[in-house]
Amino acid sequence: MNIKGIVGILAATLFSGVAPAAPATHPVELTQSPLVMRLDKDEFRIAFGINGERFAATGCTGSIRYRVNWRTATGDLGSELKQVRYTVAPGSTRTIAVDRQFFDTAEGANTTDVVNVSVKSISCRPNPSIKP
Repeated sequence: MNIKGIVGILAATLFSGVAPAAPATHPVELTQSPLVMRLDKDEFRIAFGINGERFAATGCTGSIRYRVNWRTATGDLGSELKQVRYTVAPGSTRTIAVDRQFFDTAEGANTTDVVNVSVKSISCRPNPSIKP
């Protein structure tokens, strides 16, 4: 199965409380809202599709800072600021970054729901060793 098929299957797990994609003022943009996938009762993968057309010739490396708000089945609320790094390869216009996270107050004792994911910043630095 190709990556589009896998992402299509995983899209069914997308939670409705996800924030919109980052504004177009960044050097790179998200291709869509972050995709939240539940793996266990408190374990999640959060995937970011990245449009790096501006850096297609050289490629770039960067990071996404994002905030996750979550709630346990017992009503406890949590909010965490996270960061995931990514690379857009030279000659590519898109990439994906996936972060693995656990959200709970009692190390797996609770079922946790992600309330929302909001992107705070996206950075991308051109690969200095490749000249456009």
